[in-house]
Amino acid sequence: MADREQYPHYIEFRRVSKSFERPVLVDCSFYLDSGQTLGIIGRSGVGKSVALSHLMGFLKPDQGRVIVDHQDITDCGESELNRIRKKVTMVFQSGALFDSLTVGENVAFALEDNGETRPNIDEVVRGLLEMVEIAEYQDTYPAELSTGMKRAVAIARALAAQPEAILYDEPTTMVDPPMSAHIGDLIRRLKEQLHLTSVVVTHDLKLLRKVADQVVFLHEGRVIFFGSLDGLERAQHAHIQEFLALDRFQPV
Repeated sequence: MADREQYPHYIEFRRVSKSFERPVLVDCSFYLDSGQTLGIIGRSGVGKSVALSHLMGFLKPDQGRVIVDHQDITDCGESELNRIRKKVTMVFQSGALFDSLTVGENVAFALEDNGETRPNIDEVVRGLLEMVEIAEYQDTYPAELSTGMKRAVAIARALAAQPEAILYDEPTTMVDPPMSAHIGDLIRRLKEQLHLTSVVVTHDLKLLRKVADQVVFLHEGRVIFFGSLDGLERAQHAHIQEFLALDRFQPV
């Protein structure tokens, strides 16, 4: 049961730490309110995707508390986590599509357990594919698609569940610039039109600037910045300035 007085933010990390063979997240705190987009940024291997896994309940922290949908999910069992996952879904970096199903069948898969009739499923699938602007690929198999197209299909499939929040794991990695721009536009449009709450893990500053309301910068598993985009640009931390400078000097 949601407790908005005790947990006023839709998503929150409260001093979360997690170690495997080494510390991966160290005393991390940040939050996100409903309808906003949080960007989690930093170099590879700093704990960005591990943070997403905690929000989905795939991992539990060694210390600290994880809040999702105004609830403390830290000690939740699988049945309660499954209820949360109907509200909060994830778009994996791999796309996680079924290779044996067409694009339309992949999107329909999320609808078929809900008792929807076939004509209604077909109508919803067409609408979702039109929303992400890939309707012409409905009868195509994933193996025939580019990486970016697969991500768009994965987003459509996530939307089929009518979630309150979507978590994106590196949505523009290994995607060509035009498709990368399209995915960024899509994430922003979903926030504006559907008021979705979003968390975007990325190292892509162009994407971050396009979609994020708040930013978490992770370095060696620690939050060294949490705040607005403007605040990130002004941050004096050496690692942040180095990261921003590398982006400015990337060749076009």
